[in-house]
Amino acid sequence: MNATTLRGATLHHDDFGPATGLPVLLVHGHPFDRTLWAPQAEALGGAGYRVITPDLRGYGLSGVTPGKVFLSDFADDLAALLDHLGIERAVVGGVSMGGQIAMEFHHRHPGQVHALVLSDTSAPAETEDGKEFRNRLADRLLSEGMGGYADEVIDKMLAAYNVDAMPDVAARVLSMMRATDPRGAAAALRGRAERRDFRDTLPAVREPVLIVVGADDAYTPVADAEAIRRLVPHASLAVIERAGHLPGAEQPERFNAVLLDFLTARLPGPRPQASPS
Repeated sequence: MNATTLRGATLHHDDFGPATGLPVLLVHGHPFDRTLWAPQAEALGGAGYRVITPDLRGYGLSGVTPGKVFLSDFADDLAALLDHLGIERAVVGGVSMGGQIAMEFHHRHPGQVHALVLSDTSAPAETEDGKEFRNRLADRLLSEGMGGYADEVIDKMLAAYNVDAMPDVAARVLSMMRATDPRGAAAALRGRAERRDFRDTLPAVREPVLIVVGADDAYTPVADAEAIRRLVPHASLAVIERAGHLPGAEQPERFNAVLLDFLTARLPGPRPQASPS
């Protein structure tokens, strides 16, 4: 684990795989941390890719900025992190809010994007009801903490049937949610409520794009993934069976196979060398 101060915040990140491998930046969602991507970091690193998994500002071990943090703030943090690491271009992937950050990153820093991976996310701007909900939830987290919220949403973060069927996964996801600083979660909720409409920006994407969604995602269903696919006609779409909002955690082998197949097929040039066993 590494830490560096960028743009007024101390950001923690892990750096897996060979330094010469094709860089892949994976962005967690709300309210998680970099360890959400552990199964993908292990698989990609073992296949010879260099995998960067940061804790976003306000999450995990990274510093908290109270008040309001916009998706643009997260995107600029990540661009600064890549610059700090000497990485000119990377595959940028994210799940849920992380997927929206990836879309914002492409809008603001297109020259740093080699390809996009958008998992279980949505493109439209927030509705007025959605803005009110996110701001109320921010108030609640600040007053009550994360525990009650985590217990309420675990059967939506994972497919409901996986909460009991995969107790270790459920425990790991709950632990991440409960450990999140309410100030960081609230700031992100308020900023995310004011996000741009990515339906206006996605048609300009020319880089390879992989869209992934859990078949039983309660938050961003398959229809949301299909809507992104229509906006980016050259994108690949994969539906992960027996998974909800976090298919990378619920079905890591299936998710990893889809991701590795995409990277191999869609990114030209020299292939990364697998790490020695």
